[in-house]
Amino acid sequence: MKNLTTVVLMCAVLALGTLNSCKKLFDNPDINANPNAVTNVDLQTLMGGTLLGVGLLHEDTDVRIAAMWAGQLTGLSRAHLGYAQYIVSAQNFTWVPLYPVAGQARLMQLKADSAGNAWGKGIGQVLEALVIAKATDLYGDVPYSQAFDAVRYPTPVFDKQLDVYAALQSTLDNAVINLSASTGSAYPAKDFIYKGDVKKWKAAANTLKARLYLHIGDYAQALKYAQQGIAAADADALIPHGSAIGVDINQNYDFFAVSRIGDVGFDGSYLAKLMQSRIRSANTKTDETALYNYFFKTGITATNSLDGNTVDGAFVASAAHPLLTFYENQLILAEAQARLGQYNEALAALNSVRASLNNGVINGRTFSSTGRRYDAYTLADFGPAGLANSTGSANLQIALLYEIISQRYICFLMQYEAFNDYRRLAGAVPLVQLPIPLNTGSQRPQRFIYPQVEINTNPNVPKPLADQFTKLPVFP
Repeated sequence: MKNLTTVVLMCAVLALGTLNSCKKLFDNPDINANPNAVTNVDLQTLMGGTLLGVGLLHEDTDVRIAAMWAGQLTGLSRAHLGYAQYIVSAQNFTWVPLYPVAGQARLMQLKADSAGNAWGKGIGQVLEALVIAKATDLYGDVPYSQAFDAVRYPTPVFDKQLDVYAALQSTLDNAVINLSASTGSAYPAKDFIYKGDVKKWKAAANTLKARLYLHIGDYAQALKYAQQGIAAADADALIPHGSAIGVDINQNYDFFAVSRIGDVGFDGSYLAKLMQSRIRSANTKTDETALYNYFFKTGITATNSLDGNTVDGAFVASAAHPLLTFYENQLILAEAQARLGQYNEALAALNSVRASLNNGVINGRTFSSTGRRYDAYTLADFGPAGLANSTGSANLQIALLYEIISQRYICFLMQYEAFNDYRRLAGAVPLVQLPIPLNTGSQRPQRFIYPQVEINTNPNVPKPLADQFTKLPVFP
């Protein structure tokens, strides 16, 4: 991390606001070697570049690997075939642009402090938490407390994962305080997520807090913060995209339809099988045909292949990509309430998601009304003979949790939170898991491997080196 801890890359200035160009610039060694080159950039421009970096990190190769390891996506060719078979090494992973983006978010806060801008600081804290949360969720122990001062800490220590979680909660608490300021703040203008609505940033911070509490099984705290989180689908935190190849297209579209055609698909994926089974079920209150067709399309790359729908569905070039959403927030509420025995409340939260899906809304776009039905459930639907009881269990809590967890898995299409659930649910009580099969072998992947560059340059990398099957403290 010697060259990464204080790197600040201003994509909005240097890349003219383009996500693909931003990706290339993060790999530029000249910029990484000069972390002070752009420290005179104003807060508004800095914010635009940081948001671009955060967007990149939620649509990158790491997210595709997580999707394959969670059973959502299938690797078919070249490197992605190996990833799908859990074949990885330290050479396959990098912390560029992860830590450079986190460094930008920290610099945003310093800039905001110097300007007396509480809102700008709060947004920077939310973005920092989003990036570091991804790092610790995938790698476990990671640098955080010493990660942004390369002069004092050229080889930063690796904080314990649970300590990182506690620190992230503190960062988000401070974000909420700053985002609650009523005076003395000028809103950073280049916010293409919420376009000046600071209340939405505050709600997003609470949703992220709820997510992290759900990870550690603190359901009361998860419930508390989800109740203050994203309250409607039009308040989703989404990365917008356009239709210009090489400029602003959705990175999944670029991968599926432009740069790596045929490397991955949804053939044989558990996600596709789960949705097919739900379509064929006797559940007369649900028809997920429309959503299935929105996610997948047959025969784009080859006859009978099941591909991501890059034609008129979830992966068109201009499709926005989710960071934090109303659906995630409501399903955190639903799961936390179900685990706490608050079944009526859990059902209401689940039904709020179903009502929005019934209107065809997902990630800022609308899918077809043909084959779309999500009628409200009652608790009787989860009884032993209930139409929504997919488990056959006589236990209402188990049946309700299974439906909530299934809905989370579907809504987390191409989000690394699906991989978090895949590991988290193995230790949650009561035990309710989706029967996601192994792609190969007898061991489930549990984590990413520390990058080779970090192993070579930082003596504080935890020893012995963990492999991809070593469990993390947060997901025991």
